[in-house]
Amino acid sequence: MFARNSLQFSHRISKNVTKSFDVSNSLLLRNVCDNKRAVTPRILITGGLGQLGTECAKLLRKNYGNENVILSDIIKPTEENLANGPFIFADILDFKNLQKIVVDYRIDWLIHFSALLSAVGEQNVPLAVRVNIEGMHNVIELAKQYKLRIFIPSTIGAFGPDSPRNPTPNITIQRPRTIYGVSKVHAELLGEYYHHRFDLDFRCLRFPGVISSDPPGGGTTDYAVAVFHEGLLNKKYECYLEPCTRLPMMYIEDCLSALFQFLNAPKEKLQRRVYNVTAMSFTPEELFSEITKHIPDLQITYKPDSRQYIAENWPQVLDDKEARRDWGWQHQYDLPKLVNAMIRDVRTHFLPKHRLKEVNSYV
Repeated sequence: MFARNSLQFSHRISKNVTKSFDVSNSLLLRNVCDNKRAVTPRILITGGLGQLGTECAKLLRKNYGNENVILSDIIKPTEENLANGPFIFADILDFKNLQKIVVDYRIDWLIHFSALLSAVGEQNVPLAVRVNIEGMHNVIELAKQYKLRIFIPSTIGAFGPDSPRNPTPNITIQRPRTIYGVSKVHAELLGEYYHHRFDLDFRCLRFPGVISSDPPGGGTTDYAVAVFHEGLLNKKYECYLEPCTRLPMMYIEDCLSALFQFLNAPKEKLQRRVYNVTAMSFTPEELFSEITKHIPDLQITYKPDSRQYIAENWPQVLDDKEARRDWGWQHQYDLPKLVNAMIRDVRTHFLPKHRLKEVNSYV
């Protein structure tokens, strides 16, 4: 509204002033608009209907306004998704369409969540290569072309069996053995190259297992989500990892806090473009022990599958002291607080829906 009114005003006075004043006025208007846009960026989120996308959109819309955060995906949104703010179809493999979106919606920041996770990617490697690597090439080239700030998340899956596991430092040998991990190392290195070669404002956080009340999506760390859903519903859970498999984790609220803080950190504070972030590390046995304080009759069994091999090649403890030093990262949730929050959220948001489905099915 501000820009439109100013343009109309400029048009009216242009008949009565000299050409030189008109030019200087246009430059002033452009500077005002640029400053306003710098404070309130317009943001595109790809893969926005996944675990992180919808929650990230809520946080950013709260801070920057609904109309400034565009959620996108190739799957059909729910009515709730549509009601919460702008949603568009965006295929990350279609570069021309991505260009059109950036131009039409005047995008400033691009948050790229589209990816096939670890266990899912191993089941369809060619598709994982297309989505995780070719799609990433498209968005990073798009960011370079239109001078966007771009955030691409990485993962503990970017490390491998040759990496030190306890703790795993920010800079170390990686050599992952899943296509998911390989694609994330590729994204990290290409983003750093584009930053140094083209001055691209590339930012990347290596997340541990992220725990939220959304249903599990096939990742290796998703046992720590599934146990709440199945445990609260059926009072039993069969774990696909061995009881002593230690992995780094964080609750969704800490994940979003780190993302928001990192996106807004001044460039001069960032000594790196890729940072580890984490909150805690625990084993299935430790998590289940904490859960049984709330659900005493919970029955746990173990039946390790192929995800056990993946987990054994990942960090046990992630060292994130560089993020804490450079831009002030601090987590808020420990294991007891995480369990309390998950039990509350699953009981509130998912158990009623499941029971309603059961009733509808019976009827």
